[in-house]
Order: sequence, then structure tokens, then C-alpha cells
Amino acid sequence: MKVLLINGSPREKGCTFTALSEAAGEITKAGIETEIFHIGKTPIRGCTACGLCRKNDLGKCVYDNDSVNTALLKAKESDGFIIGSPVHYASAAGMLISFLDRCFYSGNRYFAYKPGAAIVSCRRGGSTASLDQLNKYFTISNMLLVSSQYWNMVHGNTPEEVQQDLEGMQTMRTLGKNMAWVLKSIEAGQKAGIPLPEKEAPQRTNFIR
Repeated sequence: MKVLLINGSPREKGCTFTALSEAAGEITKAGIETEIFHIGKTPIRGCTACGLCRKNDLGKCVYDNDSVNTALLKAKESDGFIIGSPVHYASAAGMLISFLDRCFYSGNRYFAYKPGAAIVSCRRGGSTASLDQLNKYFTISNMLLVSSQYWNMVHGNTPEEVQQDLEGMQTMRTLGKNMAWVLKSIEAGQKAGIPLPEKEAPQRTNFIR
């Protein structure tokens, strides 16, 4: 089993990385592989609604000059996900949102029926709005939402300050433990022969018709 932790911060080893690493440590202790994937600093274009990924059933985005398709290859082989972001203007980082829009639209099949969690890092405010924004990717994708003892956030302006947020760091460790527990529970269910939920044909309703 493997958990892919996505670092959506422009700073590869900053506050978001510090929080993700704390959660990853507990997952590793449980005998589950982890990888922290940094989306990078190269600009990531938003989805242009070309529809070619769905039309051609690619399982990847047609734009191949940034980290999106690299992450999708990793997602295909992963069993759980933790997505981390700094808070920018009471929102998740803009480049991460562009990244996630394209990942979840073109590669939705790699996330469905797997557990996911979001974490956010902020100096002071905007954390709950950002957390809610990220959780919506999971809850529209047939994913299991993994929680902790408190909302998944840390506070601090530097990695050192984040480490002083004792409750925040404990929340990250609890999240890691809960993620490992959910993954092992899913594995036990699979071994017991419990199938995935039967999927109905999608019904799309527009409110003006």
C-alpha cells in the first residue's frame, strides 16, 4: 500500500511540507509506503475545458508540460492521498487548484473509492475556507474522507513555528494514524470479498430544463 502526499506549496520544504511530513511519519510507522510529491514552481495552466481527456478516454491531461500527468501516474499506483496547501487569501494556493482541477477531471478513475484528506497551513486565518475548498475534490469523486481530532490545519509562518504548534502537529499525527487505519480496513474488506459499491449510470440534471 502507498499514500501519495501532494505538496501544493511553492516552497518545497516549507510549512506545508512540515505538516505533511508529520502525517507521513505515522503512516510509515504503520508499514505503509509514503511519497511526498511537490507540484513544483513551474507555472501550471488551468483546465481549458477542451474535453479531449474525456473524449479520448486518456486518463491524463492533453497538456503535458507540467507536473499534472506525472502526478497522475503516481496516483494510479497509490491507495490513499493527502493534499497539502498553504493558505493564500483565505484560499488554497492558486497553482494547486489548477493542478487539482486537471488531475481530478482527466484522471478521476485513479482517485475513486480511495481515501483522501486535505491539510492546510496558514500564518493566522483562512484555514477553514481553504480546507473546505480542498475537501470538495474528494466528495465529488466517490472518495472516503479521512479526518483527525481537529480540522487538519497547522499555524506558523516558518517550519520552525509550525513545529511549535503542538496541537496542529498532533492533529497531523492523528491524521496519519487514521489514514493508515482506513487503508488497512479497506484491505481487510477486500480480503473478505466485499466488493466496491455498484455504480449507477450517471444522471445529469440542469436546473433550467
